[in-house]
Amino acid sequence: MPDNEPVNDAQAAAPLHAFAALLTPEGRALLDEVRGTDPADELAVATRLRREHPAELVSAALGQARLRQRAAAKFGEADARRMFFTPNGVEQSTRSSVAAYRAARLRELGVTSVADLCCGIGGDAIALARAGIRVLAVDRDPLTAAAARANADELGLADLVEVREADVTEVDPSPYDAVFVDPARRGGRGRIFDPEAYSPPLSWAVDTALGAPRAALKIAPGIPHEALPPQAEAEWISDGGDVKEAVLWFGTEPGLVRATLLPGPRTLRGRGLPDPQVRPLGRYLYEPDGAVVRAHLVAEVAEELDGGLLDETIAYVTADELRPTPYATAYEITDRLPFNVKKLKALLREREIGVLTVKKRGSAVEPEELRRKVLPKPHGRAAVTVFLTRVAGAPTMLLGHPAG
Repeated sequence: MPDNEPVNDAQAAAPLHAFAALLTPEGRALLDEVRGTDPADELAVATRLRREHPAELVSAALGQARLRQRAAAKFGEADARRMFFTPNGVEQSTRSSVAAYRAARLRELGVTSVADLCCGIGGDAIALARAGIRVLAVDRDPLTAAAARANADELGLADLVEVREADVTEVDPSPYDAVFVDPARRGGRGRIFDPEAYSPPLSWAVDTALGAPRAALKIAPGIPHEALPPQAEAEWISDGGDVKEAVLWFGTEPGLVRATLLPGPRTLRGRGLPDPQVRPLGRYLYEPDGAVVRAHLVAEVAEELDGGLLDETIAYVTADELRPTPYATAYEITDRLPFNVKKLKALLREREIGVLTVKKRGSAVEPEELRRKVLPKPHGRAAVTVFLTRVAGAPTMLLGHPAG
């Protein structure tokens, strides 16, 4: 539905009514029956079930089954099959491992109660409650708040989680030890990049955080560093090598920048080092974790490795020695070539390469496009990793394999 199309009370109530029906014994039994339904079989399943159940309830159950399947990657199969979701809730929820890490950190800071503002379907509230923290979970959308309430009940956390349907800007968080704010960063036209276009705006969230003893604000990992408030500690978090989010912490160490890698956690603290020097290609290439790159802590990793940069604008570190580090993946480089598709294709054929991994930084070439051109029909079992990058400004291909 377009954003500017009016919504009457009946339209607004319909999804909430359908959701409430899922919580009834009939709805729960239907959810169990449709669990794991293959999307290709949905029409046949829906036709059969509508002979015995209301059409609205069947549609809601099948929709919820799809959402639970999608949510398993974030919440794990055991929780996802019991929880209730909305489409936006699945898309915008924090991965459970990241939420658990953040909750554990708040607990270590002595926090026993949190006002979770913009709680969504309750993913963070669940993690906080499981850490033994009492939570006020607030969301202004009736359906979202209903899902959060149902999730707290379903997971046995209702005694620790109070869900309130309200505008977060009208909630007084002063009775709580800490505030957690996760502003909406998606609108009707997709992802929002301007922090002041968040809902609520980042400036409001920062003002709220500054009035609390402790606070954590979830922000997009691509936020410019110049937009970071000086009163905050900034932390970038990755899970399994994928950058998931950035968090502004208040009441900890103002001005500190850190990168945290999960599982672990392993945390690299910024020390304000100058940019690493550019140096000639060594035997090893190190690919820093995305959280390290986003946090601008490549210099800290380069110092640890006694390495330097291949190019002043590229976050690849090169060194002569192999030094294991959790903050970067090491590759042994075997070949260096100017960018040339024909030469690369001939070299791969000569070495009977059957498995090709393509990585890039500082190159406009798409990895899949290059893979199709140079290895259209893989032959052989040998594997190689190709880095498309720049070395001292020149487009370059580096060939190697994981080291260690």
